[in-house]
Amino acid sequence: MSRATRDRVWDAVPLHPQHADDGSDREGHPLDLSHLDAATEGQVIARLVSRDFDAWSEAASRVGQCARPIRLHGSSRTVDAVTGEVFSSFSSADSPLGVLHVRCGNRRAADCPSCSRVYAADTFHLIRAGVVGGKGIPVAVSENPLVFATLTAPSFGPVHGTRNGRRCRPYRAKEQADRCAHGRPTVCHATHVDGDPLLGQPLCGDCYDYPSHIVWQWWPPELWRRFTIALRRVLARMLGISPHLLAQVATVQFAKVAEYQLRGLVHFHALIRVDGKATDTDSHAAVPAGITAALLSLAIETAAATVWFDAPPLFGGDLVRRLQLGSQVDARPVRDAHRTDDPDTQLEAEQVAGYLAKYATKSATDSTDTASPHLHRLRSTIAQTVARQQLEAAATDQAMAEHPYALLGKWAHMLGFRGHFSSKSRRYSVTLGRLRRARVRFQRRLAAAKVEGRTLEARELEDLLEDEDTETTLVVGHWTYAGSGWDTDGDAELAKAAAARAREYAQERTAQRKEKSN
Repeated sequence: MSRATRDRVWDAVPLHPQHADDGSDREGHPLDLSHLDAATEGQVIARLVSRDFDAWSEAASRVGQCARPIRLHGSSRTVDAVTGEVFSSFSSADSPLGVLHVRCGNRRAADCPSCSRVYAADTFHLIRAGVVGGKGIPVAVSENPLVFATLTAPSFGPVHGTRNGRRCRPYRAKEQADRCAHGRPTVCHATHVDGDPLLGQPLCGDCYDYPSHIVWQWWPPELWRRFTIALRRVLARMLGISPHLLAQVATVQFAKVAEYQLRGLVHFHALIRVDGKATDTDSHAAVPAGITAALLSLAIETAAATVWFDAPPLFGGDLVRRLQLGSQVDARPVRDAHRTDDPDTQLEAEQVAGYLAKYATKSATDSTDTASPHLHRLRSTIAQTVARQQLEAAATDQAMAEHPYALLGKWAHMLGFRGHFSSKSRRYSVTLGRLRRARVRFQRRLAAAKVEGRTLEARELEDLLEDEDTETTLVVGHWTYAGSGWDTDGDAELAKAAAARAREYAQERTAQRKEKSN
């Protein structure tokens, strides 16, 4: 792409809707379109010189530069919930391109950087509210015991790792020979660094237990469920009461996210909090004396060691595997511990919330190398397993839908993991749904204020998080699906580039504010 074309893109697409005319240094935030192929570059140029570019740019700005917006046809009316009076109406024909574009809402950064950023922000506030209060959660929760826990997967064969700067695998187990049955070394004396292509690769792919890897990856949701049950039982035993009486003393709340390791297995990061007995007026009461973060850490480690699940076989003749969590369990009190990457720095609640929010937007393609031989073999093993299951189902007239691994092929792109990447207990904090409804209400009120030519007052924002049954207006709409995505790949790349530019600008502004405050 020529410099003149890049300048046209740079000038045409806003840096950020609220900072487009603030006199900021745009040279530091150029749109990066250098990776485009010839066909996509031609589509970008065609869009830039088209008569409806301004309309497209406005439509893209309205959805925050979403990479794959949903297109809708129809109309809606805002009416009084009591009288039925129509306050306003809207039709897709009034939109810049004659069709209503709405965000795709995809949480994965690889699919839509813009929507994943919104998802990460919502997740951050959800997690943060459960740590320090806010968003309808009392500040008193900040005094309750809180632990940052990491639960890992077990080993299915030795793999290369960084080992915190030490040599990879300098020693072999006593029962091992210097070389495995396939003639490959059972030790590795190298010191791997981040970015090394060997990281996460098995020392011997033929020794690695791929079928067990697949089975374990399919069942983490069940292992987590059993872990939460075991944790409550262990905590009750430590308090000297029966498990069914624990709710009369304390409740266990959590927020967790899943993260892919380089070897292709997920592990869980979780914030786990203990509250006092929940009542109709106080769902986040202070805990009784004796329940501390240190006690909770011990309970987490104990519970993780006791969890197991006998997974059904993959196919006929396969074995039943007893699945467990990995032996490496890290459970650290948030307010009384230090960071593992910087022992001299205190582990802060907001830092942990940001860490969890970041991984909530990750996927297998974000977190792992898709060209990895290990992951390629893992996907091949999944494909072979699915094919065998289908052949057996056809031979026995068994409905494939009844098979415990019936959807394994559907989740092959996620390396077999089918669980939620982020979840929380009911009383941990505010919900994502409530945060999204609050944002929609804010946008509606802001739009109405602009139409009326007035400034939105702070008192008009006090009830954004209220339940829907307190709304005095209703939005009645009739919409039909018209498609997904922009018209061309060039449009999508323009949207992605603008979203990346806005993100970099926001990060720079945040850094500047921190520098001024210091």
